[in-house]
Amino acid sequence: MLLLVTGATGKVGTNLIAQILSEPRWSGAKIRALCHQRLIPETDRVEVIKGNISDRESVELAMAGVTHVVHLATCKETPEVVMDVAVKGLFWLLETFRLSKTASQFILIGGDASVGHFFYRHDGPVTEQTSHQAYPGCYALSKVLEEVLLTQFTIQYGINSCCLRAPWIMEKDDFRYTLSFGDDVFGGPDWKTLVTADIAAKCVREGTIPLLLNADGNSLKRNFVHVEDLTRAISAALDNPVARGKLYNICMDEPVDYGSVANHLRNSQGLGSIAISSSYHSTWLDNTKAKFELNWRPRYDLAKLIDSAWNYKRPSTDPRKIWYPG
Repeated sequence: MLLLVTGATGKVGTNLIAQILSEPRWSGAKIRALCHQRLIPETDRVEVIKGNISDRESVELAMAGVTHVVHLATCKETPEVVMDVAVKGLFWLLETFRLSKTASQFILIGGDASVGHFFYRHDGPVTEQTSHQAYPGCYALSKVLEEVLLTQFTIQYGINSCCLRAPWIMEKDDFRYTLSFGDDVFGGPDWKTLVTADIAAKCVREGTIPLLLNADGNSLKRNFVHVEDLTRAISAALDNPVARGKLYNICMDEPVDYGSVANHLRNSQGLGSIAISSSYHSTWLDNTKAKFELNWRPRYDLAKLIDSAWNYKRPSTDPRKIWYPG
């Protein structure tokens, strides 16, 4: 197996490469990383190709002799480059893949932004049959376009494809920073903008966390997945004939309930909470299909997600860097 990984320097990419290299079942696999600005160390099993995913020649060079592709490269709310990465880049990957004599499986890591996650009201669990509905902004639109492009190439050319749709991906102390009222907040909402400056400063001093309410005034439920669970799902789908042409939701068994988060942190850390109203809607991403067909199970539940983030001790050699805000 020669596995091409795009987005190899990101959170999922670095964890996936480490997992593939450590799993006995992939002991014979080699990895090629297509990198743009940041690079990863090369070894006897890891090769780096430096290039731009939107450039056809770079993609063709990276795809030479490749048997499997895991496409992770993405960008957030950056209109200047989002179509180059999400559409042009994915198009060249798929076009080169379908013409390749060695390529056998293409895995796309999608996101629940393609179904609007908490921006829209859902009448029931969000399944793989839920219609696309991007929320305002270019990122969610790019997630819809990626899934549609992959589906159409599968229909047009019969390629062996699989899409793993993930919600917000956590690792290390990420989840702790999603609840910060300071400038170090990870992702959104940006809590300090939803209260007065005095209250935000007090929350930072006391470690107070937000208890986000949905449009109905109840504790909001939002979907997450830990990077370890996502990379295990990728490994489960990799070279698995059951996954051919399939879309899977990869997430925790239950969404994170902000009320339950507040209760857990009050009991475990002695932290207070403050209610934050919103127009968002609770959602429940259903992972039943992945559990049934891939024999995959998430290991992280609410308590483990919180406790692992609060107990994580970041070494001086691993400063916190956020390449994308969420």
